[in-house]
Amino acid sequence: MENTTVQEVKMPITYDDLKASMIDSGRPYDFEMIDRAYELAAKAHGEQRRRSGEPYICHPLSVAQILVELGMDSESIAAALMHDVAEDTPVSVTEIRQKFGPEVALLVDGVTKLTQIKFSNVEDRQAENLRKMLLAMSQDVRVMIIKLCDRLHNMRTGDAWPEQKRRDKALETMEVYAPIAHRLGISNIKEELEDRSLHYLDPVGYETIRDLLNKHGDEFLHQVCHTIAKHLAENGIQKATIRHRVKSIYGIYRKMYMQNKDFEEIYDIYAVRIILDNVPECYTALGLIHDMYHPLPNRFKDYISTPKPNGYQSLHTTVIGREAIPFEVQIRTWDMDRMAEYGIAAHWKYKAGITGSGDKLDERLAWVRQLLESQRSSADATDLLSDIKSDLLPEEVFAFTPRGDVINLPAGATTIDFAYAIHSAVGNRMIGAKVNNRIVPIDHKVQTGEIIEIITGPENRGPSRDWLNIVKTSEAKNKIRNWFKKERREENIQEGRDALEREMRRNLMTLSDEQRPVFMEALARRNRCNSVEEMYAAIGYGGLQLSRMLPKLKEEYTKLQTTEPRPVTVELKRMHSSEGVVVEGIDNCPIKFAKCCSPLPGDEIIGFVTRGFGVSIHKRDCANARESMRHPENIDRWVRAYWDDEARESYKATLDIVCMDRPNLVSDVALALGDMRVPIYSLTARAAEQGRARMSVTVGITNTEHLNSVVARLKKIKDVVSVTRN
Repeated sequence: MENTTVQEVKMPITYDDLKASMIDSGRPYDFEMIDRAYELAAKAHGEQRRRSGEPYICHPLSVAQILVELGMDSESIAAALMHDVAEDTPVSVTEIRQKFGPEVALLVDGVTKLTQIKFSNVEDRQAENLRKMLLAMSQDVRVMIIKLCDRLHNMRTGDAWPEQKRRDKALETMEVYAPIAHRLGISNIKEELEDRSLHYLDPVGYETIRDLLNKHGDEFLHQVCHTIAKHLAENGIQKATIRHRVKSIYGIYRKMYMQNKDFEEIYDIYAVRIILDNVPECYTALGLIHDMYHPLPNRFKDYISTPKPNGYQSLHTTVIGREAIPFEVQIRTWDMDRMAEYGIAAHWKYKAGITGSGDKLDERLAWVRQLLESQRSSADATDLLSDIKSDLLPEEVFAFTPRGDVINLPAGATTIDFAYAIHSAVGNRMIGAKVNNRIVPIDHKVQTGEIIEIITGPENRGPSRDWLNIVKTSEAKNKIRNWFKKERREENIQEGRDALEREMRRNLMTLSDEQRPVFMEALARRNRCNSVEEMYAAIGYGGLQLSRMLPKLKEEYTKLQTTEPRPVTVELKRMHSSEGVVVEGIDNCPIKFAKCCSPLPGDEIIGFVTRGFGVSIHKRDCANARESMRHPENIDRWVRAYWDDEARESYKATLDIVCMDRPNLVSDVALALGDMRVPIYSLTARAAEQGRARMSVTVGITNTEHLNSVVARLKKIKDVVSVTRN
């Protein structure tokens, strides 16, 4: 029960020490098989030594010793002795299968890292090794228990590693292996992994807390245990076993540095554990404790009626005595205590093998299958690491459906995660949520104890793509992606294609029509997709993220540029005329704009090859142009023309203005054009019949939109009747 601290490394362990501890345990080990496993490992590792200088065989022996302490079976011990053989020596997994059978071979292979495959970066290797281990673990959880013991011994002897490797391993242990130990319920290993990782990641913080703990002795806890035992006995509970513990250093560190609390503000540094024979006694003892000590408000948790996802059960209450030192009291039965200490390993410690506990085990390992399932829809291995970090966080929240079913989620999960945790159909049809009968935003973060009702819409309703950025659990992400994958395939392909095209344009990557199919097929293979369409669809529904694809995209493009023979190309000259018009098939030809329709940028245009002066440009709907096209002899003289992107800034346009005659009319027109900064090339005015006047003004215009705004402004002048384009 004492707090785990980083201890000095003991004398190297021998096989005799391991055998002695197996005999002391009293369990029926298969010593003949374990002897053979040791002989094979000792011979294979031969003269190999660890960084610390001790014989390499000491490491497998130490891992096997930790497994004996956990109460694991013969196959686990044999696999632990040989777990580095396939990786570091010529002995193969096939040879182990022949000599020890498929069960031991699966355990050894599951723990063996992928050494033959070359990965482009460390994250990919780390993620793939983890994926391999989880796949093996979904078949046999002992793979992960052996791996945790392997990592624990490595962390105990990590002083021999170089500084950077120590920190990398400590970070990986903290982010991946400690959460897995927590989810498997093996609290002793979880706490020691965290403490040893902290020792390497923040030695100053570690030492500070250790010093604080050393100042506060165990005398207080001994006194409390004695008082509680006496009071329980006086009230009819004779067979109580009472222990005490000090909170792990990392547990205190989290609260001090991450929740910004003082040492004195942490109420569960000291804990007393009361172990009883049955559940009714647990609740009776709780009442007696509350009689003896003053309970702190909001510090009671009933994990017996609502177990944690890893199977942990206990009653927790925080009380304060006359010494004014708060302490936590944990009350549980012997079965609950075994589960709390050994977690899933308790199935081997107290049962002969796995039989009889299969259902429980399946239930406990559902999260592994869930993680692996979510990975099938993602081509990126590094997603697995982020999923583990988000799904296996030690903090969980418990919320209730209106029918009283308990749904547990990682801290920070939203009502969308809650909906998908109930059923994928509920999530897909979700349109809102009520928390404790009040409507909340769809991204409301779930808190422990809330009663959540999901409001659903019609059956054909689906999730929103934006939800992928809101949800926290890999289960919800996976179900949302699957919906888009099945229901919106064509839309996904189009969206994925467009997104990839945009990304390539942004990175100035251009492909010819001949290069594109080859390039895209290679890129699809790099991202583990069976076809280019599948890759587009994966980008569309979120299974492939462009930001993560970018390095592979650039690599493939660079490879293509270096291997593709450069074809000899003659650049077709597209001569732009000075008038900002391009005429197909004719280079550098003189252009003139037809006076009959005065085309402007924005108008659809067509060119007419004149006999005397280059090409005359008309509007497509020009009456003269349409008339000319009716004559067969002119058909070949009409050519396609369009405005160039770099059209010149100003074109001349003539406007006819009809208005009621009055003084200062011409100056009002000139002032209006001046306010709009429109250049005036000519302006004529004359009197007309019925008290009217006519004006003709030629101005500089950039395009048809500009012309329309000028016309609109002139129409607003007082007494102007109409403005038309000449």
